[in-house]
Amino acid sequence: MILETLSLAQVGYAPGGFSMTYILIIGVSMLASFIISGTLKRRFNEYSQIPIRMTGAQVAEAMLSQNGITDVRVISTPGQLTDHYDPVKKTVNLSESVYGMNSVAAAAVAAHECGHAVQHQQAYVWLGLRTRLVPAVEFSSKMLNYVMILGFLGIGFMHNLTMLWIWVGLFGVTTLFSVVTLPVEFDASRRALIWMENSGVASSIEHDRAKNALFWAAMTYVAAAVGSIAQLLYFLMMALNRRE
Repeated sequence: MILETLSLAQVGYAPGGFSMTYILIIGVSMLASFIISGTLKRRFNEYSQIPIRMTGAQVAEAMLSQNGITDVRVISTPGQLTDHYDPVKKTVNLSESVYGMNSVAAAAVAAHECGHAVQHQQAYVWLGLRTRLVPAVEFSSKMLNYVMILGFLGIGFMHNLTMLWIWVGLFGVTTLFSVVTLPVEFDASRRALIWMENSGVASSIEHDRAKNALFWAAMTYVAAAVGSIAQLLYFLMMALNRRE
């Protein structure tokens, strides 16, 4: 997936109150995300105006075929930035604009998602680990929301060491998922760019633009992971200090 939406728990709600250090962590994280997201949107808007000879759907089908993948379908999915690979249904899901558009941006997104399909075919270890983490992440995200509700009711972890350690554990799972996502996304982009260059889908100039677009897409995951790590360390230090 090119972009990821974070829950309130991941971006930084601290039930029970805020310290200046925590506010600084959240502020820097939000600023970095804002800058990266803005740059990404500008790059994709710019590169969406540069035509190539194939639509996103055709790029995806060609990349799958040339990698010997015959059991994955390329389908159109509603919305914007909804592009993703579904390893269960074995579908490359491209947003409507990417599916039918013949632009550098569409080709980059389509090839990136097919990069995940190639990872799946080759049993890429990081993709397998991320897939196995999904149930734990879904559970942790749900429980974090419950802890936040308790915080609104005045029963947050600011006054309860056990609740604080529960929060650290749950947040640690979502942070681990963010970290494991990094090699998965970078590798998918690497595979996409290599294929685009070797297949002749894009010229050298178009290839460089596709590379730039995928770089900024990957930076959204880097910002999310760094922000999540910083918050986890903050909560961990809080828990350790409570024990003293």
